[in-house]
Amino acid sequence: MKHPITDFSPDPTQATETLREHIRSAFRDNPNLSRDELLQIFRRHLGRIQTQVRNEFEINRLSGLQASKQLTSFVDGLMIVLFELIYSKLLNSDNPKNFITLIATGGYGRRCLAPFSDLDLLFLTPENPSKELLDTIEQHLYFLWDLGIKIGHAIRSVPQCLITAKEDITVLTALLDVRLLSGHQDLFNNFIDKFKELCEDIGAPRYILEKSKEREARHKKFGDTPYLVEPNIKEGKGGLRDLQTIYWEYRFTLGFDQFSDFITPKIRELELLTEQEILRLQRAHNFLWTVRFQLHYISGRAEDRLTFDMQPVVGGRIGYTKHGQQVGVERFMRHYFLTAREVMRLTHVIESALTLYTQKVKINKYEANKFIPYTGYTLLDGKILPTTDISFSKDPIEMMRLLKLAQTQKRAIHPLAVHQLIRWERKAATLRGDDEASRIFLDLLCDTPIHLSPKARYRLLNNKEQKEERAPLILPPPEEKYNTNWLHILNETGILGQFMPEWRRMVGQMQFDTYHIFTVDQHSIEAVKLLALLEAGYYQDDLQFAHKLLQGIQSKKALYMATLLHDMGKGRGGDHSEVGSEMAITICSRLNMSAEETDTISWLILHHLLLSHTAFQRDIDDPKTILDLADTIQSPERLRLLFLLTVSDMRAVNKKVWNAWKATLLTELYNRVSEVLEGSLATQERDTRVYRVKKHLTQQFSTQNITNQDVEFFMNLGYASYWLSFDEDTRIRHARLITDAHKTEAPLTIRTYPLPDRGVTEVTVYAGDHPGLFSKISGALAVAGASIVDARIHTLTNGMVLDTFWIQDAAQDVFDDPHRLERIIELINTALAGTIDIEKRLQECNRHMLYGRRMRAIHVPPRVVIDNQASNGFTVIEVNGRDRIGLLYDVTKTIKEQKLQISSAHITTYGIRAVDVFYVKDVFGLKVQDRKRLSIVREAILKVLEEVEENITGIQPNSTASIVQMEVTPPKEEE
Repeated sequence: MKHPITDFSPDPTQATETLREHIRSAFRDNPNLSRDELLQIFRRHLGRIQTQVRNEFEINRLSGLQASKQLTSFVDGLMIVLFELIYSKLLNSDNPKNFITLIATGGYGRRCLAPFSDLDLLFLTPENPSKELLDTIEQHLYFLWDLGIKIGHAIRSVPQCLITAKEDITVLTALLDVRLLSGHQDLFNNFIDKFKELCEDIGAPRYILEKSKEREARHKKFGDTPYLVEPNIKEGKGGLRDLQTIYWEYRFTLGFDQFSDFITPKIRELELLTEQEILRLQRAHNFLWTVRFQLHYISGRAEDRLTFDMQPVVGGRIGYTKHGQQVGVERFMRHYFLTAREVMRLTHVIESALTLYTQKVKINKYEANKFIPYTGYTLLDGKILPTTDISFSKDPIEMMRLLKLAQTQKRAIHPLAVHQLIRWERKAATLRGDDEASRIFLDLLCDTPIHLSPKARYRLLNNKEQKEERAPLILPPPEEKYNTNWLHILNETGILGQFMPEWRRMVGQMQFDTYHIFTVDQHSIEAVKLLALLEAGYYQDDLQFAHKLLQGIQSKKALYMATLLHDMGKGRGGDHSEVGSEMAITICSRLNMSAEETDTISWLILHHLLLSHTAFQRDIDDPKTILDLADTIQSPERLRLLFLLTVSDMRAVNKKVWNAWKATLLTELYNRVSEVLEGSLATQERDTRVYRVKKHLTQQFSTQNITNQDVEFFMNLGYASYWLSFDEDTRIRHARLITDAHKTEAPLTIRTYPLPDRGVTEVTVYAGDHPGLFSKISGALAVAGASIVDARIHTLTNGMVLDTFWIQDAAQDVFDDPHRLERIIELINTALAGTIDIEKRLQECNRHMLYGRRMRAIHVPPRVVIDNQASNGFTVIEVNGRDRIGLLYDVTKTIKEQKLQISSAHITTYGIRAVDVFYVKDVFGLKVQDRKRLSIVREAILKVLEEVEENITGIQPNSTASIVQMEVTPPKEEE
């Protein structure tokens, strides 16, 4: 017998004949050939099929789409030969109950098969199949399963197919792709005739409507935007499923013989797309299939999500390398996002045209009495559409007028009008510097949605259904009701990139980290959207302060423009804030904005990370921090604008970034800087401020049933830094804790206090001072599963230490479970008593927290920056590294080993990157000025970070890392 591997043919037809001959030869050699031996023959053939297609694909002889078709053809041959073998007796039977037809459905029916896709099969039987037939089908399925083929199957008669299809749109859609593999042709023909009658009864308008609803639900499930940094290329917006939806709608409307791979005469007859647009659609289809094949082969499974670990590998295998400032993975992902945009906008156009076709409405026939007077525009399906009197080609300003009209009318723009905008997008370049175009653009940008009334806002925040995560009574307005609708249209049609050429670099710009979930352009538009909704009153309680500020600003245009352009400088090399600030001057001048507005926008972009950087990475109780900010900001109006830009920027990163604790810190920082700018208390001498704090606190103690003796004892404990570091409620809690501990002579006292309004839990430890206290407590909190977001360490005049930590749970919320709070106290007790090995416990925690390929793919270069300029009294150490359990413990332990005392710690995370900042002094209570010692401290911390990063990613530390980290002023972190 010939061996099935040695003579495998690369031609599917010949390979099928070869397999048949192997089967015949095997039975000639051994008439009693066993099932296992037969399985081996098919397994070898299947393996050769997969190897052949993979080899051809990976040496670039086949594109993704070509590979899917070749794989389908090879599999067809295997399935046909197996069918003939298993049903050989039944196929020759005259008994109608034994008739059987094997049909390919779904993706397999479309001849689009991915390496690890399921095979969708329909076993079409008579209405009353014989037991012998059903038993044979069962044997057939078991054989396929034993071959290792994943099968999606159905066993139905023609009436059963029709009933199920009528009830389930998914089944109906799968049957649109039916393709006869083998079996009784008459049975198949009967099914096709009846199925076409069913489709006519259902009607194309209803089918298109159902598929449109299905697509919208799918988009919401997978992010509702094509610009997610880890997109699903199959189910996501602009992915393969959107192309398939158009394919199904087209076949349902125009016939089963139409729209094969987007090549069909009727698409040209309808004059729907130009030849160039058809070509772009075909290229998009092929590109997505190529990416999908790469994903399947790399992962070894049916993987359709472009995760961070996959992106560099897929991009590299397709051929994307570094070009200029952009690395290969960013170039590849930008190509993907532009492809997804192309799919998204053209599929909507095709669907709209098909809907009109089913309604027998010609594109140039409009609704009676629906003309909008004096505009040249009309309504079609309630949406705005230009009449034949309007030419975007001859008069490009009409493109902007259309958007302005839609804004004024609060109506959607018809997809066919959007298509015209796409077709003539390049004409928008002639509008640069045009007064009317600039005015319309700024109006669109600053448009605010319908404002909520106080009563409606009360319903929004207090209805029970919303708290139970069901549909709220008050929802944000529909897209066409607010500004980002127009920004989305400008961006997706390409007009914004032509009108503002600097924008084009942002479109599809990848942000290769786990912090941002959107591309740069989408993130900027989301920030504008959130700002508009905040202005209109669609906000939660932690944003009430920002809402009030927004009502009183004088520079609304500057704020919205700065929000749109704040990340314009990304991907151009250098500090993106500085680059964007310079670019903004040119852009605003072209938009004919005033010199004052231009200067404000440029300044806001330059400093758009200043408040977040200070609030989360600096000690805002340090007077120099506040005074330095006030010197930079100088104006109360600029402070308001910068605060609002910071809030909208952070909330547009992803849903998990913004929380009550960050809102509290930013608001506190705003108030302190505002006091300085207004010349009030914050500008006074420290001693005066401390005196006033203590005087007011004494008055409050008189209402708290605290004895005068206890008040006097407590008042003599704190140094000036303590009295200015906490609010009044916290000081009162501290007074009770310390006086109780003093009376009972307790050597260690631990209290936990949840603060839901701030989204954190306060943990206070009052103990005798000894080296490593802070490190052990932070280690115990890490073992307990708590994340430290801020900390203050105060040594009191009686030699005791008061350490205050603010912690959150894994969901970045208040840590308030009673049992877990008890465990925190127990772990801190045992850690300080030395009865548990913290390092061992942390190693166990990290062992359970496995770093998958997705996280390992992102290298987090360790960095340690020491700054002696940020504070008058402390040396500031900023540590950047991979966020993990025990990071704070390792760093603080190293700082202790360097004989430094930590006064405060500020912890921030950006995805998988942690930025921990420590205010330290030496053992004499002084700043560390010696450069040699600073270098030793830096290298010691770097060593700890680099060892962990190398263990996780396998990447050797950069030999120049310590040179880079010698800078004194830390670079700005992207928010």
